[in-house]
Amino acid sequence: MDEYTLLLVDDEEEVIQAILKKIDWKGLGFSVIGHAGNGVKALEMIEEFQPDVVMTDIKMPYMDGMELSKHIREEYSETKILIFTGFDEFEYAKEALHLEIEEYVLKPLNAAELTQVLTKLKLKLDAEISDKRNVEILQKYYMESLPFLQMNFYSSLIEGRIREEEIPKYLAEYRIAFTGPFFCCLVIHTSHRQTAQEIDHQLLTTSVHKQAKEYLGEQWKAKSFSYLDDFVVIVQLEHENVMSELTDKCDRFCRYARRIIGAVVTIGIGQVCTSVMELPKSYSSASEAVSYRVIYGTGRAVNIREIAPQETKNSKETNDAGLAQLFQSIHLGIEEDILKAADTYFEQVFFNVTSLQQHHIAVMELVSALYRFAADNDIACEEFSGEIRELYGSLLNMEIQELLEWLRDISLRFQIQIASVRYKSTRTFISKAIDYICSHYMEEELFLDRVCEFLGVSNSHFSSTFKKETGKSFITYLTDYRMEKAAHLLIETNEKSYMIARKVGYADPNYFSYVFKRKFGVAPSKYRTEYAESEKERNSYDKKAIST
Repeated sequence: MDEYTLLLVDDEEEVIQAILKKIDWKGLGFSVIGHAGNGVKALEMIEEFQPDVVMTDIKMPYMDGMELSKHIREEYSETKILIFTGFDEFEYAKEALHLEIEEYVLKPLNAAELTQVLTKLKLKLDAEISDKRNVEILQKYYMESLPFLQMNFYSSLIEGRIREEEIPKYLAEYRIAFTGPFFCCLVIHTSHRQTAQEIDHQLLTTSVHKQAKEYLGEQWKAKSFSYLDDFVVIVQLEHENVMSELTDKCDRFCRYARRIIGAVVTIGIGQVCTSVMELPKSYSSASEAVSYRVIYGTGRAVNIREIAPQETKNSKETNDAGLAQLFQSIHLGIEEDILKAADTYFEQVFFNVTSLQQHHIAVMELVSALYRFAADNDIACEEFSGEIRELYGSLLNMEIQELLEWLRDISLRFQIQIASVRYKSTRTFISKAIDYICSHYMEEELFLDRVCEFLGVSNSHFSSTFKKETGKSFITYLTDYRMEKAAHLLIETNEKSYMIARKVGYADPNYFSYVFKRKFGVAPSKYRTEYAESEKERNSYDKKAIST
């Protein structure tokens, strides 16, 4: 700083003038902004000019120097205070140490002594300014690096590398608001293979990430970051029952990304948790959900809870990464990956044992894990339907290669069973939807949202599954069902068209007629007339045939 400002306070004008003339203020780095004859006037000037230094006498009318110093400390804590005083006031002044006076200078003032005091004060002010500026620079650097610190924190969090007692400290230091009360991980995967060759994949991925932050950020209080080859979003939920809404929102984003950005995006939605410490489990299930794109297709949202409810309930995590990979491969149903995962697990575990006891323990752990997996996934397998000790005994007597072949075979059979269970589950799901349509088709307010709420699934998952299994969209199926019912009523009753329209869920008879004609090619009244005429002709033909 070039110059520091200073205010002189003394009720003796000649003292003020002497101080002004004796000191080379500019040479010392100070600028005197004015002088006051008492503490009251000085406070007014301090408020107006905010001087860096106040140099004051003690004895003054209206407000003495000690009272002035007290006000300065309370209201302008950064201002430095110099007191000059007579010898008889010195001991009195020393009593005010709590006011943090910079220096006491005895009258009569000596130019050399005062110059020395001001020089020391200048050095102190320079050091403080330098420190403040350094803090400002550090604060600027910290704010610039904050996004990277936050990303590192999020990555460490989903990897389970942060202890629970450390969480509050990191949240405060990194300025992160995790209010929850529910949390869920999303994994956003941008396809490499399904991108136009002329589009740079890195730029496309960056665009997807930016759009995802804007699309999901505010509503879901999202925290997002790049992780491995994907983009992870931690969303915060007010209630657990908004998961269907979140899934639909993610599904709409996938369609938006393909239409606007030209990217094929799949979003995996993990399990809901009530603590940030459970986010590793949510991330793992979201990552697994993305893997299901090989079964359910890309360019959509995949909620792990919806696609494989029977596979996630009561599941017990295994500490063995090899088994976890094997079980995931079985879920996905790709034979090559299943056999590879079985071989990898076997190589890691059984080819490294050095004693018979270790071999027996490995066999027992393998069978236990397979048994739990079969039970959790409703797999009926003859090996696990009998006495478990007999299975242990049989496996312990196998040679190492024979045991590997058994593991490969049982894994493939598990995959077939899971596919069958999944198919039955889907058929049950669709059957419930069709039953609901049959029971409520006459209600005008029967919409997709209502059926999904009844089934407890998202619109996106229901729509894709329903069309895949029935060959029709929900609205097409409902409309066709209503029209078939209307056709029967036209034939079997004499009711007016507007009454039949109400009975099949249409409040507007004109719209009912429009839909009916689109389906059957003729208006309801003509349909009834043509059917009556055809019946009359058929009866006439039958009578002639009988008479001949």
